Amino acid sequence: MAKDLTQLELLTELEPVAAENVNRHLSLAKEWHPHDYVPWEEGRNFAAMGGIDWDPEQSKLSELAKAAMITNLLTEDNLPSYHREIAENFSQDGAWGTWVGRWTAEENRHGIVMRDYLVVTRGVDPVALEQARMIHMTNGFASPTEELEKLPGSAGFLFSVAYVTFQELATRVSHRNTGKVCDDPIADRMLQRIAADENLHMIFYRNMCAAALDLSPDQTLEAITLILENFQMPGAGMPNFRRNGVLMAKHGIYDLRQHLEEVVNPVLKKWRIFERDDFSARGEETRDRLGNFLEKLGKDVVKFEEQRDRMLAREAAKREKELAASNS
Repeated sequence: MAKDLTQLELLTELEPVAAENVNRHLSLAKEWHPHDYVPWEEGRNFAAMGGIDWDPEQSKLSELAKAAMITNLLTEDNLPSYHREIAENFSQDGAWGTWVGRWTAEENRHGIVMRDYLVVTRGVDPVALEQARMIHMTNGFASPTEELEKLPGSAGFLFSVAYVTFQELATRVSHRNTGKVCDDPIADRMLQRIAADENLHMIFYRNMCAAALDLSPDQTLEAITLILENFQMPGAGMPNFRRNGVLMAKHGIYDLRQHLEEVVNPVLKKWRIFERDDFSARGEETRDRLGNFLEKLGKDVVKFEEQRDRMLAREAAKREKELAASNS
């Protein structure tokens, strides 16, 4: 049986791949500035009103768009926690250190531009938003790796790089779909710009995980499988996360089918997980477990959609009943 590599051995062996992918990222990343995506004139209009307290009537966003924007922004706000986890499981030296710094700087722009947009347009209650930010950042975020790293032979690097591959892609989907429901071309353009960043970040991590699969197939597959079995979006634990998450899933911003078909399956296909022939018996056993998990997830998708359709039908019938009553 192949010997599992330590975190230091993984980082050392994979640093040339990291350097190549940092250079690739820098060649593709586009420079952009948050202030170019904010309608500052709207802020001046509200300022001319004398700085009155926020009123829901000032917002042009639907309840769905508000929930999605708040969830996405608070997710971005927790960057210090994500930076800590990545920095601890990567390295501060060489290509790894360059990537951690660059990734952190790019991610920070996302929170800056989203907050400026929401505050300037009075899209959500700025006081409530700040209170939620304080709670979420105080609580911090710990990815599932803390529990997974207790397992024998595990390496934090593998769990981190597997998790962020799926998480960055999931965040891209969520940002992209949030832009569509905002009914504002400025918000849509802003969130598409953020989604493009997230896609490049995902590619970096996906490429690193692919290289790890080539280097230590069984060990890396175990990390991937454990991450998928325990996957949670990074916003878990923020104020109103369950309510907002349900609302977003119900209306197709990020639901279980999107998770499976737009995030999990494309990445596994890119890695050729079910076509590879370099796994040992141990890896084959893990791959079977992953296949069983995906089969169950597919069944869960159908159950979720059936429940969602029934819920939406009940809500539509209720609205029709209320409309008929108001017109009678």
